[in-house]
Amino acid sequence: MKAAFIQQTGAAETIEVGELPQPKPGPTDVVVKVEYAAVNHVDTFVRSGAYATQLNFPFPIGRDLAGTVVESAVEEFEPGQRVWSNSMGYDARSGSFAEYVAVPRERLFPVPEEVDDTRQIVAASHGFSTAFLALQRFGRIYPGETVLIGGAAGAVGSAGVQLAALAGARVVATASEGDFDYVRQLGAAEVIDYHRKDLFEALKAVAPDGYDHWWDNGGNHDFERILPLLAPRGEIILSANMAARPELPVGATYTRAVTVRGFAMSVATGDDLAEAARTLNTLMAQGRLKSRWEKVFSLDDAAAAHAAQESGSVHGKILVKVS
Repeated sequence: MKAAFIQQTGAAETIEVGELPQPKPGPTDVVVKVEYAAVNHVDTFVRSGAYATQLNFPFPIGRDLAGTVVESAVEEFEPGQRVWSNSMGYDARSGSFAEYVAVPRERLFPVPEEVDDTRQIVAASHGFSTAFLALQRFGRIYPGETVLIGGAAGAVGSAGVQLAALAGARVVATASEGDFDYVRQLGAAEVIDYHRKDLFEALKAVAPDGYDHWWDNGGNHDFERILPLLAPRGEIILSANMAARPELPVGATYTRAVTVRGFAMSVATGDDLAEAARTLNTLMAQGRLKSRWEKVFSLDDAAAAHAAQESGSVHGKILVKVS
């Protein structure tokens, strides 16, 4: 089968495209013919070695996929069924940039009948699951709370805006000016340009009583300026910018009972992923969840897709047409 893989961790140029053996299903696996895959920031971390995880070389890259079952060792899935997954390509699980992938049963989910275009779900799956688990399973947003979602036009940020708004929270978002209309359509009550020099002053002005949850997906972690904007018992969620080393004002944190909580989808259990998948499928079927993508690369151009993700040259979700 054709696949995009690495023989060692490194730059995007280490990605090769060639033939690998087609996988055979284990006792609880399902073989999927992949139609589309997606590129996430974490995929570049795995490929480069910045995120330490078990990789069996040659290792097909990629976490997310949508495709069709061709062989199944379990009753829940049958040949011809449309399916998706968003947790391959790490922890020794072969990745999604391959014509065929053997997916463990607990990491595979059906595509709702109401979803005609599988690009919708593969573009949404990783960002939505990350946002759902960060905001609603490991934490909890309640109606009437005020939530800051930074980098709100990205895959994770846009899902976070939608989930927080659906939960009844007032969402304040940051984005570039060209994305204001899109972010408002997702449910943000206020959108502020994150390029503003007076950004923190502007954020304080629209939420004078403070933020109950603060999640900046742009990876800007200036605690000295964030902490005064939080409500008592507020929460800061960290899930971006692995290289950041911000100073934490300890006194201002504990005297106001502020929580600083890290989250990455890589630590999610099978049960966590299943709960996120059920919610995503329900919202997709109801037409209540939006997703978007900007560019679709071919599998032959997998290295270019990774380079585009790292450079930020593509504004929106990057997909890869596998077959």
